[in-house]
Amino acid sequence: MPFEIEFHPVGEGSKAGDAITLRYGSPGRYKVMVIDGGTEESGQKIVEHICAFYGPNTVISDMVSTHPDGDHCSGLRTIIREFPVERLWIHGLWFHAKEILGLFADHRWTEHGLACAIRREYPIVDELINLAIERGVQIFEPFAGQSIGPFTVLSPSKINYQHLVPQFRKTPASDVNLLKARNIWIGEGYKGGLNGLLRGLADIAVNWIPETWSGERLMEGAITAAENESSTVLLGDFEGSRILLTADAGVNALSWACDNASVLGLDILQSELIQVPHHGSRSNVTPSILNRMVGPILAPNSPPLKNAIVSAPANDSKHPRKMVLNAFTRRGAQVSTTQGLGYRYHSNMPNRLNESSAKIVGFSNLVEGYD
Repeated sequence: MPFEIEFHPVGEGSKAGDAITLRYGSPGRYKVMVIDGGTEESGQKIVEHICAFYGPNTVISDMVSTHPDGDHCSGLRTIIREFPVERLWIHGLWFHAKEILGLFADHRWTEHGLACAIRREYPIVDELINLAIERGVQIFEPFAGQSIGPFTVLSPSKINYQHLVPQFRKTPASDVNLLKARNIWIGEGYKGGLNGLLRGLADIAVNWIPETWSGERLMEGAITAAENESSTVLLGDFEGSRILLTADAGVNALSWACDNASVLGLDILQSELIQVPHHGSRSNVTPSILNRMVGPILAPNSPPLKNAIVSAPANDSKHPRKMVLNAFTRRGAQVSTTQGLGYRYHSNMPNRLNESSAKIVGFSNLVEGYD
């Protein structure tokens, strides 16, 4: 099936985000998808891009908001105002107030009160849903096993999502002891407080250390925010060409995705293009999860077996982490990073004149230390 997927530049410095457009099908019968829209500024640029390359009368079949971070969903508001959209796929956090009521520290919450409290903290999601309702757009929540065009949702499941929402940084204080007792607490330090602050300070200074092909520095035990773990993970199948989109997913979400792919009989290792999670952060991947979703470590100087793309803004000193890029490279991926440029991956689609291309990066002998 002819297709083209494009990763658009979002943000500058440390303000990263995702904005992806996709067109597939046959001439005259193409379907268009938008997966995240980045910031408000990048949303306008995507509108201009769609008009220029897909046509001003484009109808967007499916629009996907992978998770509620503003650098992923803000621009979708601009896009939905400018183009007809058939379906919006978005998690409505407050839709689940009844099911998650007992997972918060204050047990006096009512269903209505909790829903209103959560809704107030996510005005961009609220506005996007309201815009969809005003325009008659069908609204669905993307949960594991559902199909969105050529994609299958691999994560999160509805139950996992409901366990994550009380752990979001903007939702009311969760009942940590209950979540731990039920083995659904994903990790310390990301609801706020001292641990999260110390992690942020530790990322400011860079201590460069050597790394070899056989001496991987990437460690187990990566922890990211619950919002990131709620990211919609998608596996696309374009009649044999498979694409894995991970948004800001962390180890939990990626593990759920691998598990669900196995249950559904989908071989995630056959993906020919993989989005590197969370702009190349080392808080989202470990050697063991990369073995499952990318493949085993190959012999040095082995030819690449697939492609990996990192969405990272220009002039970002923290993303992508070189040890993460090395980890993908040694597992057979040719890695490219946008760093303020666009990236277009296509099959049976015409080339474009003067299109910018993400930079291919090789193996680095020096990587960022953890100290």
